[in-house]
Amino acid sequence: MAALRRWIDPYLLMLLGTVGLAALFPARGMWASIADEAVTIAVALLFFLYGARLAPSAIWAGLTNWRLQLTVFLSTFLLFPILGLGVYAVAGHVLPGGIALGLLFLCLLPSTVQSSIAFTSIARGNVPAALCSASLSNLIGVLITPLLAALLLPSNSGAGFSLSQLESIAMQILLPFAAGQAARPLIGGFILKHKLLTMVVDRGSILLVVYAAFSEGMVAGVWSRVSLADLALVLAFNAVLLGIVIAVTMFGSRKLGFSKEDEIAIVFCGSKKSMASGIPMATILFPGGAVSLIVLPLMIFHQLQLFVCAVLARNYGARD
Repeated sequence: MAALRRWIDPYLLMLLGTVGLAALFPARGMWASIADEAVTIAVALLFFLYGARLAPSAIWAGLTNWRLQLTVFLSTFLLFPILGLGVYAVAGHVLPGGIALGLLFLCLLPSTVQSSIAFTSIARGNVPAALCSASLSNLIGVLITPLLAALLLPSNSGAGFSLSQLESIAMQILLPFAAGQAARPLIGGFILKHKLLTMVVDRGSILLVVYAAFSEGMVAGVWSRVSLADLALVLAFNAVLLGIVIAVTMFGSRKLGFSKEDEIAIVFCGSKKSMASGIPMATILFPGGAVSLIVLPLMIFHQLQLFVCAVLARNYGARD
């Protein structure tokens, strides 16, 4: 059992359990409205805690290494979207439209924060630079991801960069984050000392969003179009995406003359996609039951990136 836990993220099992709960007991009617309100509150609380945890000094300190930050930015918001367009062109012929769209949407998301920093630390890389890159990626991604969605997603996907969507993102993500930054001098120390609290809110809010999204998908009947073969294809497409980006960031950083520590930060920050930011954004950008199909590739990619990066971090950390 201990060996199994090393290779399978327990959080993935919780996500699968949440999907199963939504399949058996989807929220309907009044309960669906209550779930939507709870999701709004939970996402706002999640980004409030993000703001309260992040020290502004860490961002400014990391900005001095502008070459590293630019490399991570280009990997996250240029390389990934280009690859996503290619994958979408192929996947559209073999996968249901919502899932194929989800593969492209996945490529438009910002990087993760917690796991990027954790793996960089395990690999003995440049942790301050990773903290800055991952944090900036999420902040910038709040605006860039919807803009990229408007530019790259098909016009019939329902996604865009309307004023109403911008207002929703600002109210659910940017405003709570700014409030957390303002409250950081008062509660920052408490939050850093009580990491269990933030972990419960972090993971619990995502589980709630997943339940609401998949409930809506069950009520709309979208899951009748998904087969085991489709899931296998999603895993294969995700593996190709992750493998290409890791190879490009790894060998590209060496060609550009980065140190090994900087290379590690670039690889782990430039190859990840954030489920914590991605699922809330998907619920805003893609209203309706189809959002459960759109976030499916992201959920699979989340587990795949944890597995691959855990192995990679151990190999990096074992170097002389």
